[in-house]
Amino acid sequence: MQEDFFYYPYSSYLKKKYGEKVYKLPVNLPVTCPNRENGSGGCAFCAQSGTGFESCESCTPVKEQLAHARGIISRKYHAKKYIAYFQNYTNTYLPVGQFSCYLQEAAGFPDIVEIAVSTRPDCIAPPYLEVLDRIRKEFGVQITIELGLQTANYHTLLSINRGHTLAELIDAVLMIRPYGFDICAHVILNLPGDNLNDAIETARILSALRIDIVKAHSLYIAKNTRLCEAYENGTITLCSKEEYFRRLIVFLEHLSPETAVERLFSRIPEKDAVFCNWGTSWWKLREELLSIMEAGHYHQGRRFHYLNGAALAGIREAGSASHRSE
Repeated sequence: MQEDFFYYPYSSYLKKKYGEKVYKLPVNLPVTCPNRENGSGGCAFCAQSGTGFESCESCTPVKEQLAHARGIISRKYHAKKYIAYFQNYTNTYLPVGQFSCYLQEAAGFPDIVEIAVSTRPDCIAPPYLEVLDRIRKEFGVQITIELGLQTANYHTLLSINRGHTLAELIDAVLMIRPYGFDICAHVILNLPGDNLNDAIETARILSALRIDIVKAHSLYIAKNTRLCEAYENGTITLCSKEEYFRRLIVFLEHLSPETAVERLFSRIPEKDAVFCNWGTSWWKLREELLSIMEAGHYHQGRRFHYLNGAALAGIREAGSASHRSE
C-alpha cells in the first residue's frame, strides 16, 4: 500500500529536494543534555544512553562513524547521497568552537549533501546558527535542525520533566527562520497525561509555525528510567494501540499537507525496553494504520482549514457573491 496516498512521506520530500533517495548516517557526539546536568535527572523517558541505539560510541571520530554507517547503507541500498545526522542527546550543548569542528568534519565527508542536528528548543542561540550558516556556504550542504517538542501540553511537559515549554519551541523557530534552514519537530503522541485533543493542538501549532518535517514517535518505555519505574509500579498507564492510531490519524488530518512526515512509530532494540509498540513491529503497525486510513478515507491535511483567518471565510464568500451580482 502506497503511503503517499495518505501522508507526505519524508522519503518523497528528500527525493523532491535532491532528485534521488538520500539516507541518514547517524553520528554520536560526546555530549550530554542541560536537563541532565541541572540536577533534575533529565526527561522521565530518556535512557542513560540517550536515543542513539544504532550509533557508534561517541569517542569514535566523526569520519570513522560516517564511514562505518555509509559502508552498511551503501551495500544495502546502493545509496549515493547522505545526510550526516547528529542524533543523540543535545548536539548544540557544546562550546561553539567544538560544535563547529565536528560539523566541518562531517560536511567534508564524501557524498554528504546535508547535515541534520538534533537538539532541544532551549539550546538554540545565534552563535550556533551562524556556524551552521557558515558551514552551509563553505561546503555547499543543506542544514536541518531537529527540535524535540514532544507535546504542546505544558502540563505533560512538566510531568515528564522536559525542562521547557512550548514557548521555547516558538522562540527557537523564530530564531532559525531567517536562516532558511529546514526545521523538524519531534512529537510523542501517547505520553501519559495527553489525550486526543493534545494530538490535534500539537499538529495545529506545528502547522501554524510552518514546520517542514515532523517525526511522530510512539512512546516506548526504556529500561532504568523514571518512566520505567512508574510503568512497573502501575502509577502510569499507556493508551491502547487503537487509541494511538486515533491520535496519529487526527494528528495527520490537522497537519499541513506541506509538512513531510519522517516517522510514525518508535524503534528501539527489544533488549533496551520494557514496552514498545504494543509488542508489534513498526512496519506491521504502519500497514495496519494505512489500512485504517484507507477504509476511513483519512489523509494528511483533511482538516487543515483553520489558518489564514478561517473564521472570515463566510464573510469573504458573501462579499464575493455580492460583488459578482452587482
